[in-house]
Amino acid sequence: MSLLFSPLTLPSPRGGLTLPNRIVIAPMCQYSADVGAATDWHLMHWGNLLNGGAAMLTLEATAVLPEGRISTHCLGLWDTRTEAALASTLARARKLAPHTAVCIQLAHAGRKASSAIPWQGAQLLNAAQGGWETFAPSAIAHLPTEAAPTEMTLAHMTTVTQAFVTAAQRADAMGIDAIELHSAHGYLLHEFLSPLANQRTDAYGGSLENRMRYPLELFAAVRKAYQGVLGLRLSATDWVDGGWDLAQSTVFAERLQAAGCDFIHVSTGGVSPQQKIALGAGYQVPFARGIRQASGMATTAVGLITDPHHAEAILQNGDADLIGVARAFLYQPRWGWQAAAALGGEVQANPVYWRCLPREAQTAFGKVAVGSR
Repeated sequence: MSLLFSPLTLPSPRGGLTLPNRIVIAPMCQYSADVGAATDWHLMHWGNLLNGGAAMLTLEATAVLPEGRISTHCLGLWDTRTEAALASTLARARKLAPHTAVCIQLAHAGRKASSAIPWQGAQLLNAAQGGWETFAPSAIAHLPTEAAPTEMTLAHMTTVTQAFVTAAQRADAMGIDAIELHSAHGYLLHEFLSPLANQRTDAYGGSLENRMRYPLELFAAVRKAYQGVLGLRLSATDWVDGGWDLAQSTVFAERLQAAGCDFIHVSTGGVSPQQKIALGAGYQVPFARGIRQASGMATTAVGLITDPHHAEAILQNGDADLIGVARAFLYQPRWGWQAAAALGGEVQANPVYWRCLPREAQTAFGKVAVGSR
């Protein structure tokens, strides 16, 4: 039996969430929001992916404060306006694919905020270009050519923590099934963890214990306020000597598990332009394996996993519990259907599309697609 198409229950204080398969669509920024509000692009995008055969769709990095957006066009959830737009748009998309769970990634971009969208250069914007003041654990710029962020005070940190808590409550109120806190890719929580970005001299900088302190405090505050499935996305290494690494990540993961974390999504990199990444199919899987073995948490592997047989092998080897697939779903929106056909699994999907299946793939739905009259 295919492990990729076997169920998995993610625990939570209020009962957990059972996924019918192990495919998770990883979050992908769309840079298509209207001052944080979801738009018709999101309706199309989410509706398409929700019908792709994955057990769960993770919504893109969703800023908990306006200044926490990566760009002017990033999705947000910080007030009643952004909440109403996200709730309405998501409800319309889910109506056509109620079988797929939805997770939201809550985020603050830290010193990487106030940036141009990728196809316009992705560089830090100044006030004249529509940018804004950025905040980080230390006043250290991401790039030497950029202005340094403002070092966060304890009051700033309290404000951000409360924003994460409030956004989690808003997400819960609209029926989202799970929440993932973004602590990867060089954004705010990752910046606190990494000694490359965090050079504070107070209780939140220096030692590993101190650098973990704020992310753990923020996680605990969200956990207290939200009883659903709660996880975290982590960059397991900075790919830079002297930076954050797997050994520190395993300690952090063990502390998260003790604090009530239900799953961990393992990525890498993003905090330094000096990173040297050895790209290749499944290049991040060894990090997922190490963290899974250390923490015992349900672990998601991600990173150039595009072949269903490769995804199956990762699970069979005990390297991870879930497989995160991202851009492959943009190129092949029914990737989950193809994986089911390749591995002898089954998926649920809207019957409107059943007739598109080639004959050899029809068993992936436990049905025979019918022709039109």
